[in-house]
Amino acid sequence: MSIFDHIPAFSVEAAVGFAQKFYTLRVQAKPLASERDQNFLLQADNGDQFVLKIANGTEERAMLEAQNQVMRHLENYLQFCPRVIPAVSGEEIIPVKSASGEGHFLRLVTYLMGLPLGNVKRHSPELLQDLGFKIGRVTEALRDFDHPAFHRNFHWDLANGLSILQKYEALIQESELRQLIQQFRSQFEQHVTPLLPALRRSVAHNDANDFNLLAGGGDDLYSRNQNIVGLIDFGDMVYSYAISDLAVAIAYAILDRPDPLAVAAQIVRGYHAACPLTGDELAVLFGLVTMRLCMSACIAADQRSRQPANEYLGISQAPIRTMLPKLAFIHPNFAQTVFREACGLPPFAHHVMKWLESHADHFAPLLDFDLHTGPLVVIDLSVSSPLFSSDPIQNNESRLTPRILQAIGEAGATIGIGRYNEARYLYLAPAFATGNRPTDEYRTVHLGMDLFVPVNAPVYAPLDGTVFAFADNAAPQDYGPVIVLEHKSTEHPTFYTLYGHLSRESLGRLTVGQHIAKGQQLATVGSSEVNGGWTPHLHFQIITDLLGLSCDFPGVARPGQRNVWLSLCPDPNLILGIPESRFPTRETTKAEALAVRQKSLGRNLSISYREPLKIVRGWRQYLFDAEGRKYLDAYNNVAHVGHNHPRVVAAAQQQIGVLNTNTRYLHDNINRYAEKLTSLFHESLSVCFFVNSGSEANELALRLARAYTNQRDMIVLEAAYHGNTNTLIDISPYKHNGPGGKGAPAWVHAAPIPDDYRGAYKRNDPQAGAKYAKYVFGIIDQLEQTGSGLAGFIAESLPSVGGQIIMPPGYLADVFKYVREAGGVCIVDEVQTGFGRIGTHFWGFEAQRVVPDIVVLGKPIGNGHPLGAVVTTRAIADAFNNGMEYFSTFGGNPVSCAVGLEVLNVVQEEHLQEHALQVGNCMLDGLRPFVDRYPIVGDVRGSGLFLGVELVRNRETLEPAAKEASFVVNRMREQGILAGTDGPYHNVVKIRPPMPFDEKDAEFLVSVMEKVLNEDFS
Repeated sequence: MSIFDHIPAFSVEAAVGFAQKFYTLRVQAKPLASERDQNFLLQADNGDQFVLKIANGTEERAMLEAQNQVMRHLENYLQFCPRVIPAVSGEEIIPVKSASGEGHFLRLVTYLMGLPLGNVKRHSPELLQDLGFKIGRVTEALRDFDHPAFHRNFHWDLANGLSILQKYEALIQESELRQLIQQFRSQFEQHVTPLLPALRRSVAHNDANDFNLLAGGGDDLYSRNQNIVGLIDFGDMVYSYAISDLAVAIAYAILDRPDPLAVAAQIVRGYHAACPLTGDELAVLFGLVTMRLCMSACIAADQRSRQPANEYLGISQAPIRTMLPKLAFIHPNFAQTVFREACGLPPFAHHVMKWLESHADHFAPLLDFDLHTGPLVVIDLSVSSPLFSSDPIQNNESRLTPRILQAIGEAGATIGIGRYNEARYLYLAPAFATGNRPTDEYRTVHLGMDLFVPVNAPVYAPLDGTVFAFADNAAPQDYGPVIVLEHKSTEHPTFYTLYGHLSRESLGRLTVGQHIAKGQQLATVGSSEVNGGWTPHLHFQIITDLLGLSCDFPGVARPGQRNVWLSLCPDPNLILGIPESRFPTRETTKAEALAVRQKSLGRNLSISYREPLKIVRGWRQYLFDAEGRKYLDAYNNVAHVGHNHPRVVAAAQQQIGVLNTNTRYLHDNINRYAEKLTSLFHESLSVCFFVNSGSEANELALRLARAYTNQRDMIVLEAAYHGNTNTLIDISPYKHNGPGGKGAPAWVHAAPIPDDYRGAYKRNDPQAGAKYAKYVFGIIDQLEQTGSGLAGFIAESLPSVGGQIIMPPGYLADVFKYVREAGGVCIVDEVQTGFGRIGTHFWGFEAQRVVPDIVVLGKPIGNGHPLGAVVTTRAIADAFNNGMEYFSTFGGNPVSCAVGLEVLNVVQEEHLQEHALQVGNCMLDGLRPFVDRYPIVGDVRGSGLFLGVELVRNRETLEPAAKEASFVVNRMREQGILAGTDGPYHNVVKIRPPMPFDEKDAEFLVSVMEKVLNEDFS
């Protein structure tokens, strides 16, 4: 009979009775899940909580005594384990009998508050490191603890792993899973078994799975439930390998995670900080992790065969079946390298590197060229290189080759060098993607060195070696014809050199195992035709561990594993010997750039996100950092028609190559642009003034209003922002009422923002627009009573900083009526919303069915080029022409006007307004259900590609959730989506992407936002 024939089956009533009888506790009881015992959660009348544990009938008293002792022992080291509660009699273990007469042992322990790790949806690096650290503390604490009961033959002991697999793997029904387990068993016997005798041994908890670990703590959203606060269930303890607890913790933590090695590395990093790992332990760790999962699958197969109705027995089997195939693709040596890097230990390659460094003068030349003093140039192939077009289609090899050859020729060089450890924009192609999401990492980091030389240039062996492998890898992302030499000697560890992009003729002269002497010609460089179209060059790479691969060893790596791959592939210049002085200075790291910014720039120049970004390139709706990480840009509306739109770029380049000067001279560009721009407005808006920014445009709008009315006072909206000059800060309550502000001057009067979600009048009120407009009427009435005149009213047509507000119908019509009756002018700030962004109309104010007197344009008008404009009536323009010259030196210069004109052409010819409406509706359809699903989402609103998601802590009081909104956008940034926050309370997630943002992007954004909300707010 098995342990499953002796599982206790006491009732809830019996549990309550035991608590009263043995502990004089009045409680309520609730069953808890267990594999082979019976547990009850007890809630005492005074609020205290306990766990009543009734052991399996086969459990020996000595084992329970050992568990009690280990909990007391750990209490001296850690404060996150249960405490044993003695009975009134003083006993810690009480014998009880079931209705059938079978004997069981009963214990009472404290209940630990916390959330089971398996129920924590967000596993941050901090949580994983803390998990490793706490497990490491347990290992350290148990080094000086022992008990005879833990020296047992236990089926969950990793030391019994091979025997468990051999005994039960045949019970697994799925043939693919069974074959996988057999593969892991063979791998374990090869890589792990020989090292097991050398491992440290001690008592181990042995079951740090994600439901025996409790998470909690945290003073803010980032750290909430991101600390390990409890370890429970000591029933699987055994004397075994000291590293067992780490292996078990990793095995369960990686389940359902897309990148198991990244998860494991964080846990290892934390563990090593508390309990330093030995080299042998790091070598066997991956094998022990896979062994635990294989054991779980085999034991579950046996248990389910005995108890097919017990669902608890299969609780982790589905994710194990999903994870094992992923782990099968990971070479144990690669996992070990990842773990060593996580511990900050030197890579195995450092022995090779030291030998190469000490023999730098002993290598033969690789080419018929002096790399030390000959004419060469290092080619910039980085993500920010001007050699590349931002349009990836323009970077295929047939187009890139002439640029590379031109760069070599212009430098007067004979050979071009492509750098090692360079993240390249060239590799942002589907063949180099590591996942299916648009922002998943690409393998961008170059692991070798490229030498651009003519076709058929001879290639020589720099040192003695033997031919390990050769092949013709025809795929464009591979090396073409490639040779791998093995270098084995008693003087140094074995390593390999790889030579790629060769001629096919090179392979015909080789045999595997053939000796190649130092200085002997090995091959010749191949043409583009046999190398997937690549520019003729030699790819040279040093490899310290082929990881079971050969000619298909990767030549590029993902940035997230950069240091790991660099440790496997040392710098080829250790052999080539090109002087460092011949390499240009590398681009600064993000940390270096941040330090210079903080030193040299004003500290109140804001920077986005908790973890800043260093962005070096843009294309359409995407931005790229220096490592080639791709970000979906969901709020940089300045790049209206998309980052680096080729037509806009070409217009600027073409004109700046001819002329750029001030507007005191006649030029057709300014005339053409003015005619095109005014044709998009009501006929009354017929005069343009061009400036360099939206702030300058708003300043000019105020001057126009005052010149026309001979008045000074202005009405603005609460929470409005119109620019960064002194005067514009005066009319921007968002600034003058915020930190560092001094309030509004006497001539500025703020009306409530017409917010039909948070304001006094709600969306379901058909008169909301008229009611909000009455506030403006009230201000005008007060001005008249004091004898003050009104210069005008200024507002964004859809308040953006105010929180992505859609004004209630009729609001601006009534406001304009009141303002004009008072002699004022109506100014609309279209900086954020013009040019078709809202989808339904080309200009935001058109949605309100009004025609302003003055329209202000900025930011998107030049797609990032410094350009702004004011469009007004002839009467207002004439009033401004009062004898004082108006002149903006470069406002309306030929280059700016060429850019602005092309932006308008692109918006119209690419039908971006219609596109914005379609994509915006798709996004709204995805976002609006969040209001019902997540209490924190109070409102979703907007039009086209101008959307806002308002977060609140309370649906009744509308308490703003500012910290939560900031948290959401930072979490989205971690997932590769850039969004921002706005609103008077900074609690609105704003979505204002470049106009090429499409439906797939919308769906991706919705899915990522939901993931974040689900992980932290459900």
